[in-house]
Amino acid sequence: MGHKSELQNNYAQHEMCKHLCAHSEEHQFTSDVHKKSSMRRYVSKNHLQIHREERALACDLCNKTFMMSGNLNAHVHTHAGQQPFTCGVCKKSFNLSANLKLHLRTHTGQWPYTCVVCKKSFRQSCSLKVHLRIHTGDQTFTCDVCKKSFSWSSNLKVHLRIHTGEQPFKCDVCKKTFSHSGSLRLHLRTHTGVRPYKCDVCKKFFRQSGALKVHLRTHTGEKAFKCDICKRSFSQSITLKDHLRTHTGERPFTCDVCKKSFNRSSTLKVHLRSHTGERLFMCDICERSFTELNTLKKHLRIHTGRSRLRVMYVTDLSIGQIT
Repeated sequence: MGHKSELQNNYAQHEMCKHLCAHSEEHQFTSDVHKKSSMRRYVSKNHLQIHREERALACDLCNKTFMMSGNLNAHVHTHAGQQPFTCGVCKKSFNLSANLKLHLRTHTGQWPYTCVVCKKSFRQSCSLKVHLRIHTGDQTFTCDVCKKSFSWSSNLKVHLRIHTGEQPFKCDVCKKTFSHSGSLRLHLRTHTGVRPYKCDVCKKFFRQSGALKVHLRTHTGEKAFKCDICKRSFSQSITLKDHLRTHTGERPFTCDVCKKSFNRSSTLKVHLRSHTGERLFMCDICERSFTELNTLKKHLRIHTGRSRLRVMYVTDLSIGQIT
């Protein structure tokens, strides 16, 4: 608790130092609110507006108000669809010069903002500011429905869609909808076949960086997730979560047809095939099909001379043969 308090104090002092660094004893114009000074008269005027909460400049289209004309002019670009600032490397355009400046760091690899606690670096100062909440425990954004708290306002916004059922992102190919733009982006790879993440050991490709990270543990043997009850270790947190249900007896996944419950969603998925009659796994010798891969493997033992099987099932690995 003392360490957390110390982090919060350090963070507050850091923010105050940044604020004070903007001042100089030689500055000519001074604010009467807390003696903050500015090098130019118009800066002093704008600074006073912050204290007075004055927002005199309004957008004619949406009535949003701004303290500075430069911010208003930049905002107007969003209505006009103008993106006058273009990246010289990839030609991507932006409506603000500041956004272009941030984007250029994706090409230069520049991460100028570093966390003093864990040394993680960020491209934007605001990202570092939010990251520090991990260390301080600050979660300032709370869901009014379930009271769950978040460090990011954007995470709260996405979370609220769980309660509202809103799924604003739609796939143009299959019309499937998603609550998060990132989920749609990943889904589109099932249509395009793009697998941008490559394992340097076995050259296998993956659609998601997280899937590659988990896969690498098959090479390293790393099992970072341990059960506190039986001390068994797992390479994935989701596998540990499923395992814990063997101790608690929890069965949260229920079949809508027969009301039978299961401790894993994958087990329910397989069970549902008993109702639908779906048989996704086919023997390439006698063409008999099965609802489960393990059943097909057992079936192959009745054949002699060949042990191949063809998996007629689209998974994250794509259709292929297993020997």
